[in-house]
Amino acid sequence: MSALKPLLLRGLTAPARRVLVPRAQINSKPPREQLGTMDYIIGLTSCFVCFLGPAGWVMAHMENYKKRE
Repeated sequence: MSALKPLLLRGLTAPARRVLVPRAQINSKPPREQLGTMDYIIGLTSCFVCFLGPAGWVMAHMENYKKRE
C-alpha cells in the first residue's frame, strides 16, 4: 500500500501543480551572440563588489563596532 501512496498523491495534485507552478521555458539552441571577455569581467567584478564589499566594510570596522559608547 505504501508504494501506491506517492503515485496516488501525485495523480491528485497534478492539476493544481500545473496551475500554480508554471513550466520553465527551456531553450536548447546556442546563444544568439557570444559574451565577450569584457562582459565576463564586468559581471564578475560587480558580483564580487556586491557580495564582498559589505563584508569587507564590516571586517575593516570591527573594532569600531566592538566599542560601547
